[in-house]
Amino acid sequence: MENSVKQFSLPDLEQMLVQVGVPKFRTMQIASWLYVKRARSFDEMTNLPSALRLQLSQTYPFTFPEIADLQVSGDGTRKYLLKLMDGTLVETVGIPSDDNRLTVCCSSQAGCAMGCLFCATGKQGLVRNLLPGEIVDQINVVGEDFGRRVSNVVVMGQGEPFANYRNLMGALRILNHGKLLDIGARHITVSTCGIIPRIADFASEDEQFTLAVSLHSADQGTRDLIMPELSRFPLTDLRKSLGEYSERTGRRVSLEYALIEGVNDSARELDCLVRFCKGLLCHVNLIMLNPIPDSPFRPVPKKSLKKWLDELERHRVNATVRQSRGTDIDGACGQLANSILKP
Repeated sequence: MENSVKQFSLPDLEQMLVQVGVPKFRTMQIASWLYVKRARSFDEMTNLPSALRLQLSQTYPFTFPEIADLQVSGDGTRKYLLKLMDGTLVETVGIPSDDNRLTVCCSSQAGCAMGCLFCATGKQGLVRNLLPGEIVDQINVVGEDFGRRVSNVVVMGQGEPFANYRNLMGALRILNHGKLLDIGARHITVSTCGIIPRIADFASEDEQFTLAVSLHSADQGTRDLIMPELSRFPLTDLRKSLGEYSERTGRRVSLEYALIEGVNDSARELDCLVRFCKGLLCHVNLIMLNPIPDSPFRPVPKKSLKKWLDELERHRVNATVRQSRGTDIDGACGQLANSILKP
């Protein structure tokens, strides 16, 4: 989508304003209205000259996302179906914690082109990339609905973040900016399927954002089967890129592994994962596969999950079991697919 003020990163917003003869200091005024005060129109931006407000409203209109549907889980998790300015629908999830933290799982794209067989979003295909402001707005919708500050952001919703890299980074810097949402970089995690060139780019960024990788198998044949679009990025190259990432940043990588019965849960698969992790600064998040409609894949028994955790720890691989939230409203990992639209 084009010609919305939400399309601009902070540097791009400044450049646009300068090109039309507006002083640079207006950049942060406008950004504050958009992302701190959550303005619904340029008319609300009363510290801007009226002529500028009119000019911007005619050239770069915007809206704040409409909550088209809201579902609340028994564990307090809330899943939002958001309608954007052009009618595009996207899902985001708010996850409250007992210690008063509020985490938002936001989307980077509407739909996804990666086609991972165990993921509901992948079955949709890609609709479009989200603009920087559309990513940020998801965090603001959740914070406004809960009535409290968002403390953590995980870009693990719909889409492959690194396939929308420029807009992603624009959004993250708005979230992290001390005069805007002021969410610490280490409290922002980006999860990628493993787009190797962008991992290198991410390592070179100044901010200390956290990297997670959806691995799901350390065997090339299995991974190609369940994540076919990622076959162009071999596991040997992926592991090398993660090693280089940690060497450059000093930060560990989280490896996401959803156990699928009869697919990636064998002793051989476990051995492959142990070898993949050896010498790598990483942490494995074991995930109980969350159900999606019309899928042949099934989660492993809980005892198998515990066995994997014990074996990884025995091999001195740092690992935990991620507790999925919002599964009863299809709001957990792999379940986001605009379910309200389904008959």
